[in-house]
Amino acid sequence: MLHHVELWVPDLRRAVDEWGWLLGRLGYVPYQDWDHGHSWRHGTLYVVVEESPALREGTGHDRMRPGLNHLAFHAGSRPQVDALVAEGPAHGWTPLFADRYPHAGGPDHYAAYLENTDGFETELVAGP
Repeated sequence: MLHHVELWVPDLRRAVDEWGWLLGRLGYVPYQDWDHGHSWRHGTLYVVVEESPALREGTGHDRMRPGLNHLAFHAGSRPQVDALVAEGPAHGWTPLFADRYPHAGGPDHYAAYLENTDGFETELVAGP
């Protein structure tokens, strides 16, 4: 079981707005807050966004390079996933593979794929 996931981000305020909206809608609650970061918890797992002072300058996150491609979340029912897709753009999340929604992952897989301003992708999976 994962203990936590930590994402280093280039803009903490933007990350808190975007991730805070999504994680809040998925049932996560604010957990920790400090000068360079914020986290949300769901059960024993927590997700951190941090604008670390040790962050190296560069081109930013690229999900198509080695490293993290995406985080996949259980997102409730099909109508709940549909609502997240509809609301996402107002909160910095852009739908990916919109032409194949909701079955971009295959005919038996109901999910949405969203990308935020910083290029982090999430997969929001509907329950059976």
